Amino acid sequence: MAGNLICTTIMNFKDMFNKKDKQETPSTDNMEDVNNAFDSTEENENPLADELNANEPVEASAESKLKDELAQANDKYLRLYAEFDNFRRRTNKERAEERQTAGKDTIVALLPVVDDFDRALKAMESTTDINAVKEGVSLVFNKLKNMLAQKGLKPMDAKGTEFDADLHEAITNVPAPTEDLKGKVVDELEKGYYLNDKVVRFAKVVVGS
Repeated sequence: MAGNLICTTIMNFKDMFNKKDKQETPSTDNMEDVNNAFDSTEENENPLADELNANEPVEASAESKLKDELAQANDKYLRLYAEFDNFRRRTNKERAEERQTAGKDTIVALLPVVDDFDRALKAMESTTDINAVKEGVSLVFNKLKNMLAQKGLKPMDAKGTEFDADLHEAITNVPAPTEDLKGKVVDELEKGYYLNDKVVRFAKVVVGS
């Protein structure tokens, strides 16, 4: 009886250990499920990696495009700067030439008058007719005035007008001969002139007080 009891107990312990081993050891089906889960995870990660790899050429292309645009803008800037520098130099040269020949047209127009005065001086050396000399000088003077008028020069009529500091330069004040000449130009010592309606010389006047 005791031997049978011992054998029965030993068998029970073996069954318990076998059951425990079966519970703790995963089945082949479970291992396949785990492997499939890892494979699925790797497959899910691959599209993200592919997308990142696909974006790399796009970013490189955008960077290259920006570099090209920067190079073009820099080239355009250098060209514009060179053109502006050439324009500035050309303008400065033209202005210098204009300053040197600013009165060329007027001088050329005055040359015939100079010639007339030269002939008049030679004529006065041998003539005894004063009236002829006066007439010749008057003709030359009128020719000079007409030529200057064509260039825009116009004499200023100051005598008898109200004194204007923008037009007149008062040399002195004198008692006005009449009441209506007080504060007005009584006499004109040097004529003033306009050039194209702009004062180029003030009239030197005497003002009544």
